[in-house]
Amino acid sequence: MIQYRKILELYFNGVSQRTISTSVGSARNTVSDVIQRAKKRGFVEWTEEYTDPWLETFLFPEKQAVEKGYAPPDWEFVHKELQKKNMTLKLLHTEYSEQSRLNGQIPYAYRTFAEKYGKYAKKYKATMPQRRKPGELLEVDWAGSTLALNNRSGGNPFKIYVFIATFPYSQYSYVEGFLDMTSESWLTAHIHAFEYFQGVPEAIVPDNLKTGVIKTQGSEPKLNEAYRELADYYHTVIIPSRVRKPKDKASVEGTVGFVSRQIIASLRHIQCFDLLDLNQKLWHKLEKMNNEVFQKRPGSRIQVYNEEEKPHLHPLRSTRLKLSEWRTAKVQLNYHIQVDRMYYSVPYEYIQSDVDIRLSKDLIEVYFKESRIASHKRLKGTIGQYATLTEHMPDNHRLFMEHTPENSREWAEGIGKNMLEFIEILLNRSPEKKALHQIISLRNLSRNHSNEALELAAQNILLASSSPTVTVYKTILNRNKKREKIKEQGKLTETQTNQSYGFVRGADYFGGKTNDK
Repeated sequence: MIQYRKILELYFNGVSQRTISTSVGSARNTVSDVIQRAKKRGFVEWTEEYTDPWLETFLFPEKQAVEKGYAPPDWEFVHKELQKKNMTLKLLHTEYSEQSRLNGQIPYAYRTFAEKYGKYAKKYKATMPQRRKPGELLEVDWAGSTLALNNRSGGNPFKIYVFIATFPYSQYSYVEGFLDMTSESWLTAHIHAFEYFQGVPEAIVPDNLKTGVIKTQGSEPKLNEAYRELADYYHTVIIPSRVRKPKDKASVEGTVGFVSRQIIASLRHIQCFDLLDLNQKLWHKLEKMNNEVFQKRPGSRIQVYNEEEKPHLHPLRSTRLKLSEWRTAKVQLNYHIQVDRMYYSVPYEYIQSDVDIRLSKDLIEVYFKESRIASHKRLKGTIGQYATLTEHMPDNHRLFMEHTPENSREWAEGIGKNMLEFIEILLNRSPEKKALHQIISLRNLSRNHSNEALELAAQNILLASSSPTVTVYKTILNRNKKREKIKEQGKLTETQTNQSYGFVRGADYFGGKTNDK
């Protein structure tokens, strides 16, 4: 039997293949074949747990099948195919069986096929439940280590926080430095990552950061509204990792450590005064890392990404998402909300209600239960400014706001020429503020009196006085109303009296009256 263990032990200790061949008594081609198979399977060092039977089964599985008369499956091909989207072990077994019969060989039954693949996957250190599909997930996080940006004024340097995004399948990554870890930086980092990858994954796996996840609620955590909006815009979904479950995002956790060692640590002594300059250095290191050849698998990060993963990504939107920030507020009694010490109106019906606020660079939108109820151009400059729309006011407030001499004349003209003349007298006789105060009391009368009654009272007061007042006008209006009421009551009494006596026949009916001719 070939001494697989001895061959690999000598090889990893630096012994030449010629010497190994002499030592174990195997042909040089055999020794070379064993070493090449070990490299292909990802062996990089020797451990004591490997035995000759185990190594023979792992390195040359086809020998076991041929010895028993079965068609040898290509387990490496099966393992690679299973990582593709919508692929199943059952389908691969069907294809394997058909090919075996065409070659005149006996295929394994599905149960045996699955059992042998399970052993192969275990030996290959592939945990089947954690197997990733190309383009399926993008894991994101902030690195624990930070960089420093020099302060031009000579003060303490600024901390630079490094964002990392990694595809678990290809380990292809993106990094970028930011001055803070706010929601705006978090969203910007995602957009830049999508543009770097030139595509969007099916799902994003972040940590439970406040910038992304507001509250953890078991399997359905509550997402930050701006983060959810980003996912909707780019047609992806957010799947936050479970609390204290680092394996949920093992790739980015590993990449965080790798980036910290390979990139952040190597730039710790770099002197930069500009964030863009620092990021350029980060991206240079990143490109080198993504192009570096793997030690335990063929190819590099960028090669595997371009060939196997990128075709599975969703296409990138042609226009970039306009960033927005979401907040909550309570509508004050003056039907306004406060945002950054500026005040914006909402319909007065929502007083004391909790509303959601969407803030963009130039616009503010207010939502109540996902329905937009108000929008304003964002105020800038001096704090304490008000943006108030008249349609948001109660009727009495709106009337007061719109109460001007011009508006008063328009109202009076709608009543009649006598009312317009009365209003002109009030405006010309008193200061504007006092006159408007008098006129507002007149306008309030329209709630309980018709336009005809108001016009008649104005006619009466103009005829009765050369210096009419609002007090006298109200007296005349009430007197006219009482007279009209008395008149209506008289008509009602007369009608009731006639009805109580029934129909009365005249003298002609009884022949008591003759016509003179």
